[in-house]
Amino acid sequence: MRVALAQIISGRDPAANLSILEREAQKAKTGGAAMVVFPEASMRAFGNSLTDIAEPLDGPWATGVRSIAASLDLVVVAGMFTPGSASGAGAGGGKVRNTLLATGPGVEAGYDKVHLFDAFGFLESDTVDPGTEPVTFDAGGLTFGLATCYDIRFPALFTANAERGAEVNIVCASWASGPGKVDQWRLLARARALDSTTYVLACGQGDPTTQGATAKPGAPTGVGHSAVVSPLGEVLDELDGAPGMLFADLEPGVVQEARQRLPVLANRRDF
Repeated sequence: MRVALAQIISGRDPAANLSILEREAQKAKTGGAAMVVFPEASMRAFGNSLTDIAEPLDGPWATGVRSIAASLDLVVVAGMFTPGSASGAGAGGGKVRNTLLATGPGVEAGYDKVHLFDAFGFLESDTVDPGTEPVTFDAGGLTFGLATCYDIRFPALFTANAERGAEVNIVCASWASGPGKVDQWRLLARARALDSTTYVLACGQGDPTTQGATAKPGAPTGVGHSAVVSPLGEVLDELDGAPGMLFADLEPGVVQEARQRLPVLANRRDF
């Protein structure tokens, strides 16, 4: 199965961001991909209010993503925000959920980010409710697990996805910048591939500074470096900080061979 990772830089306007998704999905289709993965916060960039644009998975923005997927006969994975609890510290007193939508031919799934980014001085839990369950879906003869940004620091989610059949883990991110953060992103993507013996598709927001923009202080607006990692931790392809797209051909046999050589899932013990 051929997949594409679309490293974009989303902005404040959900409609404009949907147009970016449509443009990049067309590029993915032209490149032969059967799936295109977009970053976390594709609906609206961090550093902006979230509760005023949050909508359910059958709302207009998600319906727009669904329409793009249907028109191109393509699976689309993209980060959005859905309504959370009615009370909280967010704008208007409510919270949202940080949600990944996966939609396309035979695919319809939603994953709410489990591990919230309460780190490096940012408190995602002030405005976001956590999810509670792993989510997987099937496409192109493969099973995919979903994860979002800070989730990549927690191996158990990736092995849980693998135990549910995942041969590929998708990580959509808007990674916070800072000293050593790009190195951590790379290291964690490789480690999670090895933990779960899955491909890891690590798709992040591009770095706004590469386009002459100033990143909003304290907001995790992206560093780029989207990558495809093999089940044995080899980086097969990687972008730099600028917007771009990479393609990868995923083969179930590669996962099976890796699990025969490195049976960490079979050998793992719970304590």
